[in-house]
Amino acid sequence: MRERTQLDTKIGGVRKLERELSDGLELIEMAEAEGDDIIIADAQATIEGLRDIAAKQELESLLSGEADANDCFLEVNAGAGGTESQDWCEMLLRMYTRWAEAHGHKVEWLEESPGEEAGLKSATVQIKGPNAYGWLKTEAGVHRLVRISPYDSQARRHTSFASVSVTPVIDDRIEIEILDKDLRIDTYRASGAGGQHVNKTDSAIRITHLPTGIVVACQQERSQHKNRAKAFDMLRARMYEAELKKREEVANALEATKTDIAWGHQIRSYVLQPYQMVKDLRTEVETSDTQGVLNGDIDRFLAAALAARIKGQGDDMGG
Repeated sequence: MRERTQLDTKIGGVRKLERELSDGLELIEMAEAEGDDIIIADAQATIEGLRDIAAKQELESLLSGEADANDCFLEVNAGAGGTESQDWCEMLLRMYTRWAEAHGHKVEWLEESPGEEAGLKSATVQIKGPNAYGWLKTEAGVHRLVRISPYDSQARRHTSFASVSVTPVIDDRIEIEILDKDLRIDTYRASGAGGQHVNKTDSAIRITHLPTGIVVACQQERSQHKNRAKAFDMLRARMYEAELKKREEVANALEATKTDIAWGHQIRSYVLQPYQMVKDLRTEVETSDTQGVLNGDIDRFLAAALAARIKGQGDDMGG
């Protein structure tokens, strides 16, 4: 049923484009016959707007990976730089939250580890919406911020790093074998920053998968049982993603999730001082609208990275 709904939505979108284009052209013909320049201009503007919609639908048609249509878990981790990087980690998470909300997705906070002075050491959220994983999977990697530090009394420029990991939420039809003997399960007290995201109880769960070293944690629910179930979902997703990456042979994305959170490994730079520029180092896409980007306007980067990945896969196959 979910696949049918997705196909109906895609086909319906194309048919709506066809109708609106046809209606616009007919309106122009009628307006030209009557010499109404205002209606002609309005109809032309409407048709111009259809071009952007068509371009987006064309790009979405590329979201054909096995898990692209799924929801996703998004995790951010602060890198080298102490309070600076922890603040940057929180800024990044806010950027993705704003992006998700602007696209009608729901954001569910699962786990967070606050910094000593400000920001976050790490946090995990679940983003629920059509193609959430397909759009965000190319965000995996290290993100670099350059700015005048608000925590430096001498107002010096600082460089901070944070890493992003994106994994698909998988359903029960996908079998991932997890043996009890391979797990270490710890309980601990949740310790969020202010109460608006997570509950402060003794029910937090951390699961370590010993053979792979994968660690997941959840402190969202007051019930330890519910936190354990959610943590298992996250673990299965992480293990599935690892296998998915092997099958798809997306070497660059896999490498990005394994690199150090420091110089030389970043996928995107966000420069706020001495000039304003956000630049993706893989696609060369850039913009001076840094505040727009930090408020969630990242579609241009997502689209370019997705198109580049699809092209790369086509080239690998000789196409």
